[in-house]
Amino acid sequence: MSDRLVAKYGDARLPRYTSYPTAPAFSAAVGPNEYAKGLAAIGEAEPVSVYLHVPFCRSMCWYCGCHTTITRHDSPVLEYLDAMSQEIELVSFAAGNDIPVKNIHFGGGTPTIMRPREFDALMAKLRSAFAFEENVSVAVEIDPRTLAPSMIEAMGENGVDRASLGVQSFDPVVQAAINRMQSFEQTQAAVAGLRSAGVASINFDLIYGLPKQTVQSCIETVRLAVLLRPQRFAVFGYAHIPAFKKHQRLIDETSLPDAKQRNEQAEAIAVELEKAGYVRIGLDHFALPEDQLAVAARNGTMRRNFQGYTTDECDSLIGLGASAIGRLPTGYMQNHVPLGLYAERVASGVLPTAKGYVLTEEDKLRARIIERLMCDFEVDLGRLSRASGFDAGLLIERNERLGELVADGVAMIRDDRVIVSQDARFMVRAVAAAFDAYFGSHGRTHSKAA
Repeated sequence: MSDRLVAKYGDARLPRYTSYPTAPAFSAAVGPNEYAKGLAAIGEAEPVSVYLHVPFCRSMCWYCGCHTTITRHDSPVLEYLDAMSQEIELVSFAAGNDIPVKNIHFGGGTPTIMRPREFDALMAKLRSAFAFEENVSVAVEIDPRTLAPSMIEAMGENGVDRASLGVQSFDPVVQAAINRMQSFEQTQAAVAGLRSAGVASINFDLIYGLPKQTVQSCIETVRLAVLLRPQRFAVFGYAHIPAFKKHQRLIDETSLPDAKQRNEQAEAIAVELEKAGYVRIGLDHFALPEDQLAVAARNGTMRRNFQGYTTDECDSLIGLGASAIGRLPTGYMQNHVPLGLYAERVASGVLPTAKGYVLTEEDKLRARIIERLMCDFEVDLGRLSRASGFDAGLLIERNERLGELVADGVAMIRDDRVIVSQDARFMVRAVAAAFDAYFGSHGRTHSKAA
């Protein structure tokens, strides 16, 4: 792929398409009443997933794009967990039945900022409010620097079977530039402890495009990481959006790689992981061949949600906590972001929904198209359109952005199939954006495509 096209599409600000429509399309016109109606319509037979957002950390990593708050004290965390327990009761009451739960994911922030007894209590609250399926899967995002042995034990006792560890980079020069010093030994100890507690699947998060990062430092990070043999890797491009995340202003912009360098780093990481026996999956994930995600990618059942690529087949996701986004068959709901406002709404007995989006049939079709592109790098527009009662030709013939991508060789059209060119797969978000009816209409800055 030419440098011109890398600069044209790789430097573009595009959504990650973990949902469609994306959050900028959400409206305050959709609130607690719509969410309550959607919860009541789920039904007892349909299993759901649950996401719990814990927006606290002990220190701020300057690259972070998450909603999180820095605290050295436990009291804000305890107050927040009390509010989350109340929200669980509100959601359970609104659903009006014992919703079967298949997957649980704790994200943040740093979920393991909780003490073991607090994690035990929160899991007990979930079990009392919902009907856990026998094979329920529980995942937790972890900062290895603050993971205590007692918390590892608590996770094992509560059935945690998946863990995602933030690694980002093992290069001390890069770590200093992002305010996240983390030794290989800290990560190694966390992995050993988790595995001894029965956590079967471990993921590492890596980031490219960080300040002072080089191709060689990316390669050296991978070579260290694969020694610990995690089942999966998620490899993300750093999104520099200091207008929205003020702490990112502490990063020296002159030390950030350009679009070409970012692409070279991403490809170097991919090559090194493939050499180590990992299968490249979708845009930015890698897994051992026998891992469930690799199997799903091979048989075409892989999905994409707010956690990225997943084997989660549930159509409903209940989001709990400040800023959490949920997904129901009817649409999306997002909770209030400010911690005080979130807690105030919950304390008053009202679902803390700040905004949302009610899906149309066309939205659902476009969401399926974008998901298949992101997962498979191709999509059968004819098959999906016929199933939804739409004309596939209209999605192609009136699509100027798609036409430009085809003319540039980024994508091709065969009959009613859209296929991302092999050497342009890192630009798949640009192709997905061609089917986004709302892209560019909200003035929101997204991350770079590569």
